[in-house]
Amino acid sequence: MKAIKLESDFVGGGLQGKNPQNARLDEHRNSMTQSGRQEFEENRSSTALSTGQSSSSVLEQGQSPVDDTGISFASTICPAPLCRQFWKAGNYDDGLGSKVTFQNGKNYLHVHPMFLHSNATSHKWAFGAIAELLDNAIDEIHNGATFVIVDKILNPRDGSPALLIHDNGGGMDPEAMRRCMSFGFSDKKNKSAIGQYGNGFKTSTMRLGADVIVFSRHLHERALTQSIGLLSYTFLSLTGLDRIVVPMVDYEFNTTTGNLEISHRCGKEHFMSNLSMILQWSPYSTEVELLKQFDDIGSHGTKVIIYNLWLNDDGIVELDFDTDPEDIRICGDIKKVDTIPAWRMVNEQHIANRLHYSLRVYLSILYLRIPDTFQIILRGRLVEHHNLADDLKFQEFILYRPQCGGCVEGQVITTIGFLKEAPHVCVHGFNVYHKNRLILPFWPVVSYADSRGRGVVGVLEANFIEPTHNKQDFERTSLFQKLEGRLKEMTWEYWDYHCGLIGYQVKKKPPAPQPKQDSPLVMANGKTKPVKFSPSSPVVASAKALPATGLCTKRKHSDDLVELESVKRHGQSRANAIVSGQNLEAQVHPINTATQSKYQEATNLMQENKKLRAQCLEFEKRKEELNKKATQLRNELEEVEREYSQLMAEVKSLDLIKEENDVNM
Repeated sequence: MKAIKLESDFVGGGLQGKNPQNARLDEHRNSMTQSGRQEFEENRSSTALSTGQSSSSVLEQGQSPVDDTGISFASTICPAPLCRQFWKAGNYDDGLGSKVTFQNGKNYLHVHPMFLHSNATSHKWAFGAIAELLDNAIDEIHNGATFVIVDKILNPRDGSPALLIHDNGGGMDPEAMRRCMSFGFSDKKNKSAIGQYGNGFKTSTMRLGADVIVFSRHLHERALTQSIGLLSYTFLSLTGLDRIVVPMVDYEFNTTTGNLEISHRCGKEHFMSNLSMILQWSPYSTEVELLKQFDDIGSHGTKVIIYNLWLNDDGIVELDFDTDPEDIRICGDIKKVDTIPAWRMVNEQHIANRLHYSLRVYLSILYLRIPDTFQIILRGRLVEHHNLADDLKFQEFILYRPQCGGCVEGQVITTIGFLKEAPHVCVHGFNVYHKNRLILPFWPVVSYADSRGRGVVGVLEANFIEPTHNKQDFERTSLFQKLEGRLKEMTWEYWDYHCGLIGYQVKKKPPAPQPKQDSPLVMANGKTKPVKFSPSSPVVASAKALPATGLCTKRKHSDDLVELESVKRHGQSRANAIVSGQNLEAQVHPINTATQSKYQEATNLMQENKKLRAQCLEFEKRKEELNKKATQLRNELEEVEREYSQLMAEVKSLDLIKEENDVNM
């Protein structure tokens, strides 16, 4: 975008400190006061243009084709301080609405600052906004990211708490920074990337606080850049701007001199104007303080600092940093569980309850898989990854292939079982992931009045349906509705066949077992003995996962499929009985040829599944080895670059010594 020139009344009025940089800013403001005021007034209603032409950006839906050197202000300045409560901060003066400007026969629209707030209301939950920012770090794993840090820092201006999110991914060059600050631009082409709409950064940061400043360092082909951008709802509101203005500054590392220099992409005057705005409205009042924020970034990475955090309805900072020094909590959001006193503690401490107010708990289940080379560090301590499927007992694996218009849209294997604490917990539902990211935690697809479904929990990754923009729900498409209906069926089926395992009366009993005639089984002591299985036998096996190559485990009312399900269940029960060494009565029933064939097919499929899993493990190990080698090579490259910089500095020093010697001679 082109230059944004502001009156001295609005720029730099609160800067502190006496140093050469502040002197340059004072000189710049004086020149603006004398020569720029008239030009600013003449261009009061014009707008800035494309993001690639300036060190600041005006986020709009349209562009002015002629004059674009100024920005306009609303008719009045907001007389009162910005409200610090998020759900009330969008109540602007009625006179500050967005308008359509008519200039030189062209119409273009403004994006009013109120849009920042209304756009952020898509996040009803603060942790959902933090998760959006972590998604950006996870997407940087393919660029070498090995960690993301979430922590509390203090605003140096007033000592108030601020939220820090720092990753060591590839960072953003000046163009990428402008795309990040703009609406609807996304350069994530990887199909596995979580982000896709180009709106998450704006909605999430503005949901957590009124202001955010971003520091990013990018290294590409020995060209190192540093970019700083400020998105400040406070600045836009209190100055009465009628459109979204985002001041940005860029620096480049000069390999010849070994110094960090101002980027000349937009000119010194534009740079100084934007730097002046950043120093006035950010937590850092001098350029030295700004640049110091890059000290812990390394050769590449991004640091996001959200300050002026929103307050809740009680006037307390919504994010609680004090209750637990190793966690971030949501104030007053601990849910009380209505159950008998003996079970209250286990329910209130269950992960399904704590994830709503403990960020550490929520982040532990936020991703279905996390590479061993990547760490999430919250308040200085590693977040331990938690697989929700490990909390289930009596597991079954059910293959579901959704169809739309007669075509299979995808397939998903759902892990379903009882929680280990069942029946003492009043928890049920499915944890639905999309592209490795948790969208719906403990989604209660059924409601129970007579305990039917109590304690039944499932885990699945559904990539065939699309999440909403805030990634806390799914779009209500026909595929989603079919999935919801199928998950209800799974819940009822699982409960009806297995509720006796946790002390309830069995709703349905599996058909009578029909093991193969004269089929001896090897007991734990090495002897063989025919086995009888009674429907009331306490040994109940888990239905193992079938590979994606064929057999759907959804139960039909067909006799053949019911018989196959019975054989599969009791075949696995026999295996469990052998391992445990239980003595069961022998009883032999004839079995027809069709059932034998289906049983053999299921056995073959499970054997093939084991082979495929073994191959997958080998590929995963190979992938980890390659990732480690790539990380090692990147580290070696960084070391070479550091040595190169040191050598260049030594060469420069030697040149200076040579020049001095030449002069002396």
